[in-house]
Amino acid sequence: MLDQNMKAQLKAYLENLKTEVHLVLSLDESDTAQKLLTLANDIASLHDKIIVIEDATASTRKPIMQVVNPTKQTAIGFAGLPMGHEFTSLVLALLHSGGHPMKLEAEVIEQIANLEDAMNFEVFISLSCQNCPDVVQALNMMAATNPKIKTTMIDGAAFQDEVAERNIMAVPSVYLNGEVFTQGRISLTEILNKVDTGAGKKKAAALNEKEPYEVLVVGGGPAGASAAIYAARKGIRTGVVAERFGGQVMDTMSIENFISVKETQGPKLAAALEEHVKQYNVDIMSEQRADGLVSAEKTEDGYIHVELESGATLKSRSVILSTGARWREMNVPGEQEYRNKGVAYCPHCDGPLFKGKKVAVIGGGNSGIEAAIDLAGIVEQVTVLEFADTLRADQVLVDKANSMNNISIIKSAQTTEVIGDGTRVNALNYIDRVTGEAKQIELAGIFVQIGLIPNSDFLKTSGVTLSSRGEIEVNAKGETSVAGVFAAGDVTTVPYKQIIIAMGEGSKASLSAFDHLIRTPAPTVKAKEAVFA
Repeated sequence: MLDQNMKAQLKAYLENLKTEVHLVLSLDESDTAQKLLTLANDIASLHDKIIVIEDATASTRKPIMQVVNPTKQTAIGFAGLPMGHEFTSLVLALLHSGGHPMKLEAEVIEQIANLEDAMNFEVFISLSCQNCPDVVQALNMMAATNPKIKTTMIDGAAFQDEVAERNIMAVPSVYLNGEVFTQGRISLTEILNKVDTGAGKKKAAALNEKEPYEVLVVGGGPAGASAAIYAARKGIRTGVVAERFGGQVMDTMSIENFISVKETQGPKLAAALEEHVKQYNVDIMSEQRADGLVSAEKTEDGYIHVELESGATLKSRSVILSTGARWREMNVPGEQEYRNKGVAYCPHCDGPLFKGKKVAVIGGGNSGIEAAIDLAGIVEQVTVLEFADTLRADQVLVDKANSMNNISIIKSAQTTEVIGDGTRVNALNYIDRVTGEAKQIELAGIFVQIGLIPNSDFLKTSGVTLSSRGEIEVNAKGETSVAGVFAAGDVTTVPYKQIIIAMGEGSKASLSAFDHLIRTPAPTVKAKEAVFA
C-alpha cells in the first residue's frame, strides 16, 4: 500500500509517538477492506508502539479503521481508505493520539477538554476534495483531546449507499449525533463556537480589548499576506483579521502560473503564506468577518474602526482592505433551493459525488473549461454552457476539452432555471440566444464557474468609493477615497485577478500605508480613553 519513500517519511514522523496507539479494524469482504488492512499493517511495521487489532464488533460501519489511544480512550475513525488528501489527516491522527503535541493554543485545548456533552461527528468527504482535510483534522483534534468526542471520516465513494440515503451532494458534509451539523469548509474555531455557545462572546470581548494597530490588514489571501509581511518588516504594530487564511486560493486546486514555482496547489500555497506571515510579529485574528468600517474623521479617538460580525471592533491608524472575492451565482430560480443538492461551485470537492452521472458546467472561461476537463474523467457526460457566442478560455484548454469525447460545449446559452424533484437536481433549463428556443438538459449536477464578486458589501456606508461592479476604487498607490484606508487584490478595480498581481498590490498598499503613517500625526487621544470620555 505504501511505497518505500512514503514508509521512510512516515517512519520519521512516527518517531514522535510517546504512547501506544491501536489501529482497530472492522472489515468486510470488499477490496477497500483489504487495502485498509494492508495500510494498517504497513503502518504498524514502522513503529512498535502501533498495534493492529481486528474486531468486527467495534463498529457497525465497515470497512473502518479507528485510531485509538487505549489509555485516554479516544477514538478517531476512518471509514474507507484515507489516502489522497486525507493521508495527512491519518498521519496527524496517529501523532496526536500517540501524545505528540497539537499546534493549538493552550486555551483552545483547554476549551475542547472542558466540553461535557457526548458528541459523535461524521464527516463525509471525497478524497479529491482539498477543503475536506481541514474539517477532518479539526474534528480529529477534538476527538484526540476529549474522549467524549468521537469522529469518523467517511469516504463517500466507498459508502455510496449511505451517501444516497442521506442525500449528500456536497462535501464536506458534517453530521453531529446523526443530525446535519454543517456543509462546506468550517474551521475549528467555528465548530467550537457552534458547540460551545459562550466561546464567540468571549472571543469578541478579547478582541475589543486589543490595543490599536498601526496597520490593520482585513483579509488573509495573497494580497493580505503580502501586505502584512511588508508592514511587519517595518517594525510597526501589524494585525491581520480574516475569515480564513488563504482566501479564494484555498479553493484553487492547480496553480501553474506562479512565477518560479512550476506547479503547486492552492491549500499548499495558502499554508506557505500563513507560515511566512507567522515568522513576523503579526497578530493574526482568524474566523472573523468584517461588518463595517468607520473613518478616523468620524470616530472620537481618531482611529479607523473596523467592525466585525462577532460584535467586536478593532482600531488602527491605517487599514488595508484585501477581502478578495467569492464565486458569482447564476441568480436563477432553483439555484438556492438546490444549493449543495446538485448545484455546486467546487468541481474538485464535489465532482466525485457525481461519478457516472451527467453534469453541466456554467461558464466558458478558464475556470469553466478546466472544471469540465477535470469532471470528464469522473462523470458520464459534461455539458458546458457559455452565455457568449465565443469561449473566453485559453485556446490550449479549449483544444483539450474538444479532444475529449464526453464534453459538449453549447455557446449562446442563457441558463434560466434549475429543476429538481424537491430533494436533488434533475434538469436545467436554458434559452438558445440565437434562435430564442427554450431547451432542457437532464442531469444530476450543475457546477457554476462564472466569475467572482468582490467582497465589499460591508463598505457600503463607509465612505469608501466602489465601482459599479462593487470593486474598491484605488489609485496607483493603492489609496482609496478614505484617508488612511488602502486596498489591494481581487476586491479592487485593479485589472487581471491573478495571485501574483494580488501579492504585488498588497506590498504596494503596505508601503503606501507606511508612507501615510510617517506623514500623519498619531491620534492625540488614546483609544481606550475615548471610549470612557
